[in-house]
Amino acid sequence: MPKSLRLSGLLLLAALPFSNVHATPTAVDPRIEALLGQLTRMQPVEAVALSPDGRQLAWVVVSQGKPTIEVADADGRHPHRVSAAAKPGSCGESGIAWAPDSHHLAFVSDCSDDLSSTRAMQNDIYLADPGSNAPPARLARLSGYVRGLQWTDDGKSLGFLYVPGATRRASAVAAAKPAAGEVGVAGIEIQRIASVEVASGALHELTPADMYAYEFDWSPDGSRIAYTAARPPGDNNWWIAKLYVQPAHAQATATVLVDPASERSGSLHGLQVALPRWSPDARRIAFIGGLMSDQGATGGDIYAVAATGGSATDLTRGTLLTPAWLTWTGPQSMLVSQIHDGHSELAAYTLSAEHAHQQQRYFALPASIGDGTASMAISLSRDHRQLAFVQSSFAAAPEVHAGALGNIPPPAVTRFNAALKPAWGRSESVQWNHEGFHVQGWLLYPAGYDAKKSYPMIVSVHGGPASAVLPRWPGVGYGSVPFSALGYFVFMPNPRGSFGQGEKFVQANRRDFGYGDLRDILAGVDAVEKLAPVDDHRLGLTGWSYGGFMSMFAPTQTRRFRAVVAGAGIANWQSYYGENLIDQWMPPFFGASVYDDPAIYAKSSAINFIKQVQTPTLIVVGDRDAECPAPQSFEYWHALRAQGVPTSLIVYPNEGHHFVDPAHQRDVLQRALGWFEKYLPGA
Repeated sequence: MPKSLRLSGLLLLAALPFSNVHATPTAVDPRIEALLGQLTRMQPVEAVALSPDGRQLAWVVVSQGKPTIEVADADGRHPHRVSAAAKPGSCGESGIAWAPDSHHLAFVSDCSDDLSSTRAMQNDIYLADPGSNAPPARLARLSGYVRGLQWTDDGKSLGFLYVPGATRRASAVAAAKPAAGEVGVAGIEIQRIASVEVASGALHELTPADMYAYEFDWSPDGSRIAYTAARPPGDNNWWIAKLYVQPAHAQATATVLVDPASERSGSLHGLQVALPRWSPDARRIAFIGGLMSDQGATGGDIYAVAATGGSATDLTRGTLLTPAWLTWTGPQSMLVSQIHDGHSELAAYTLSAEHAHQQQRYFALPASIGDGTASMAISLSRDHRQLAFVQSSFAAAPEVHAGALGNIPPPAVTRFNAALKPAWGRSESVQWNHEGFHVQGWLLYPAGYDAKKSYPMIVSVHGGPASAVLPRWPGVGYGSVPFSALGYFVFMPNPRGSFGQGEKFVQANRRDFGYGDLRDILAGVDAVEKLAPVDDHRLGLTGWSYGGFMSMFAPTQTRRFRAVVAGAGIANWQSYYGENLIDQWMPPFFGASVYDDPAIYAKSSAINFIKQVQTPTLIVVGDRDAECPAPQSFEYWHALRAQGVPTSLIVYPNEGHHFVDPAHQRDVLQRALGWFEKYLPGA
């Protein structure tokens, strides 16, 4: 969910006291300490890349707080570290991309230590030959932020996204820059597409300096690039990005292929575009188009447009699932990763001029998958017969999975987290029908479940709203899975507005935040209570971002929940519209700006119904949250306190929408667990 922090917000923050987040909450349950200790033992696996010839794997695993690169055989054997740092482990190294020759591996070395620094980052691009003893060679030394390495098919150039002089990661969830100077003008950072020539090391910035590029893809012969871009500021304008094509050299003229704002009569009007991909014959460009809340949380229908221009065609209109990632496997065929009923699926599609048909579903997993380059992306060999991805679920911590493409999912080939066992209970997919929609969610049983006992239940609403709960192993930081370890049922619904049931289901949430989606959730609670011994008088509610909004809004509409933890929420859509710098995300969901239709924003603002709230509520937020600014949390906390509702507000310094300080990650989860134990005692 969208972002920002304004000068007005800083003034409000300055006027109110900060909590001491380093103080340990009183009466800490020893089970919480044990659980947090277990969560810290998980080693995150951030990325994997399969060599084009299918013989080698490279992966990125976090070791002692730093991302590190290892290379191994395709079956995971004989791993060894690849590093350009003078002292391995002293710098973060990631962004792996195999060259077409399968012998060389490009990666990014980041020696930045202070993520809150206002100094420019230093990201260097290296080229390694893992089969030799020679140290990696530096291709480019770059002041700024680098990501998305992508080779041309001839191996002569390496493209990437580049923010010259960047002082922060190009991400909406990163901590916002402190507001200073002329807002919206001073300190604007622009992400461009750049390339480096492997032979000479020459750097070329390909896209215009006044355009912010988000994603790109080389044409098969490397002569052109397709990309999504908008005018800066980039954090604000992703929701109105267009699809461009241009020759792959500086000063080239870009051609607009798709502009959703101009698609007045088509299904793409007012929606978002992502993941452009050239067909092998260079005649068409496919992409995902849909109602998307956040860059990177990709989902919608598959569209295609001629590379020379023309109308975009919705190839999967009416499908009852959500494509999230695609790659061409031939002029009329694709491999697609998709979300369906809360599962990750991989399927083969055949294409005609007007339609894409699912020809074969290889497998469906109750898990999260991805290679680290894009949402649900798969790393493939050149012949598309081998694949690799990182897999994580409620039952198994993340590992690299690799093997042959087929109906049997590939096995794990690493054992970074094999010794970890869930401290929480088993999971179950729950499905129900409501108001003409098919709805799905995930239910976690309490640890040590006894069918003869009744248990409290915490309902956790995901962010987005255009997103979905897919099973994954939790890390330290805020999340709902750990509540199961303390004797709670945990229900994670995917109500209307979520991915997984088709674009109509996603768009059913437009202009209706907090109403149809809440009714779906409450109907889901009813469905769960028919399946499991849940005590309806001990229901809790939580969520982050959009889930934080729902945690603030739901208690104004129902008294069914007895305790709430609201993370990075939104209390007042009208004031939020003026407090954030990403107002472009809101008209697609609300149908108009707040100035043109204030009533639709007021309808979903918890602050307008605040007199109905009696639920004890813990509120947590980062002071530099660029998606859900801290003043929203202050506004809700102030209103509850004024009415005598038990409440507590914790503000975490130098944190954005995604917390990065391990102490803060630990603290926020510990406080949430403690809050529910106080107001919603477990079994």
